[in-house]
Amino acid sequence: MPAPRSSVLRAHADELFGEKDFYLEEFRGRSVLVGIAPAAAASRPALEPLATAIGDLVRNDTRVLVWWPSVGMAGDRRLRAAIGRAKGLVRRRGRPAVPVARVAAADAASETVRAALWTMLRQQRLAVLVADGVLGAEFPAPVVALATALRIPKLVLADPEGGLLAGWSGPLSFADANVLDTLLRQGEAEWSGLGERRALLLAVRAALDAGIEAVNLCRPEGIAEELFTYEGSGTLFTRGDYCHVARLGVDDFAQAERLLERGQREGLLKLRSDEEMAALLAVGWGATICDRHLAGVAGLLTEPYAAERAGEIAGLYTITRFKGEGIGERLVNRLIAEAEARGLDYVFACAVDERAMQFFARRGFARVDARAVPAAKWAGYDARRRTRVAVFRRPLSARAAAAEG
Repeated sequence: MPAPRSSVLRAHADELFGEKDFYLEEFRGRSVLVGIAPAAAASRPALEPLATAIGDLVRNDTRVLVWWPSVGMAGDRRLRAAIGRAKGLVRRRGRPAVPVARVAAADAASETVRAALWTMLRQQRLAVLVADGVLGAEFPAPVVALATALRIPKLVLADPEGGLLAGWSGPLSFADANVLDTLLRQGEAEWSGLGERRALLLAVRAALDAGIEAVNLCRPEGIAEELFTYEGSGTLFTRGDYCHVARLGVDDFAQAERLLERGQREGLLKLRSDEEMAALLAVGWGATICDRHLAGVAGLLTEPYAAERAGEIAGLYTITRFKGEGIGERLVNRLIAEAEARGLDYVFACAVDERAMQFFARRGFARVDARAVPAAKWAGYDARRRTRVAVFRRPLSARAAAAEG
């Protein structure tokens, strides 16, 4: 059996560091607007996580604008103090660590305010806008208006209720314009338990329609997790079809390898040597969210099974955050189409996780004996894992139709 990859033993902290770096690279040189809901500001949330995330973004050369609804001088001072303590946000050439502009909420998107904000952002990549006269029922309309006026690509809405909970189906981690349209149909939001958040959903849809690329909805204390991790902490809204499945390119390999290593550490995927990992990536496909986030990977291995005209769907792994979004199904459907195009007789897959077994069964795979797939599959296979693995096989319609004809 090939030696296990040493990188599989990489510390969890190292993994998070690499994951965070990936997202920071996405934000570098761009602008992020963080809007705090009045109810969140009034509830005296822990501001240190928010301030730390802001500090990380600023050090990353990201322009950060914070929209803060004034809830009294004490609350405003708490925000400035927390941001002022964040690493990397220091006083420079006599300028304050936290540049603040105070305006009436109704004027937040005016030309005068926009000019003042740029004056602050060009100097320190950070500006705090304290908005007076904000009513809770108005949120997030003033923030969306400001983001639209500034053409901000990324809008983060910090609300005490966090991301969406779609009734019985649980957390809604992702929603594109089509999902939003469905929720906003007459009575649909109410049926899903989101009736009280209809105004928020309308504002989010308005933001996407106005050209904002993505809107994140989460709790104030969950902003770092929402922005810098695969799992996130709230709901990510985007325009258009959120998912695109395509072959992995060389620039995708590093990120795809990190996902596969996660699957190995979780025991869902078998350990692979460097050579085996490279071979899988070479035939790999990825499901990309919003043209940036690799949310799932899988490969179609055929070379070892050429004599049997078979293909193995291997390394199927999807990010936890997107498990309910059909990522795995999209990947498997694409690999089946690829196998049919190659004229294979059948495809097979192996699983040790009960959910994965149910997944393949729902997609027309029948559980079979290990001897029903090529013997090459088991060459050097770990004996202990083999006792736990379930084998699933699916005939391919194109070959079956040809045989019948």
